[in-house]
Amino acid sequence: MSTIAIIGAGPGLGRATARRFGRDGFSVALISRTQANVDRLAAELTAEDIVARGYAADVRDPEALRSALDAAASDLGPIEVLQYSPVPAKGFMKPVLETTAEDLIGPVEQSVYGPVTAVQHLLPGLRELGRGTILFINGSSAVAPNGNVTGTSVAFAGESAYARMLHDALAPEGIHVAQLIIPRGIGAGEADHEPVALAERIFSLHRDGGVFRSFVGE
Repeated sequence: MSTIAIIGAGPGLGRATARRFGRDGFSVALISRTQANVDRLAAELTAEDIVARGYAADVRDPEALRSALDAAASDLGPIEVLQYSPVPAKGFMKPVLETTAEDLIGPVEQSVYGPVTAVQHLLPGLRELGRGTILFINGSSAVAPNGNVTGTSVAFAGESAYARMLHDALAPEGIHVAQLIIPRGIGAGEADHEPVALAERIFSLHRDGGVFRSFVGE
């Protein structure tokens, strides 16, 4: 059985994505900072006959993240799909003229070091499988910098560049890398921004492959 690892799993998009992939036969590894939170989510999914387990790791702690991914693969089976979608902290969103160099450490650790750590750790396994999908989920500041959310804008730009380069490098190996941009945030009073609709869109990026970047609402 193949596994999807959802880094930044929570009760909104993470749960909806877990359900969608679970219905297609995937085991689900739920990774976030708080063990109790992912345990509750895993129990809910298990009650729906989805194989799911929770693992605690802060994406800003490379060793903890690697350990969580190793445990997930050992418990659930090979990780075929990685979704990287941790929610940025409010402290990352200062105006540009108030943002110091130190203020950028957290955002860059989360949005650049975190995904690089996860991808490099999983890449040998994906190559062994000969297939796989790496999904980056971002807000609009990833492609349109916003001076009111400077840390996120700077870090998401780095994440976007990394994801694009991965897409180009891994496509010949049958490993698909995709980025989904969600303008105006999850929900936002728009049907296609609701978690269930987003999860269906994310599943289609895995299933259909091809395009690197797509936007909700298009």
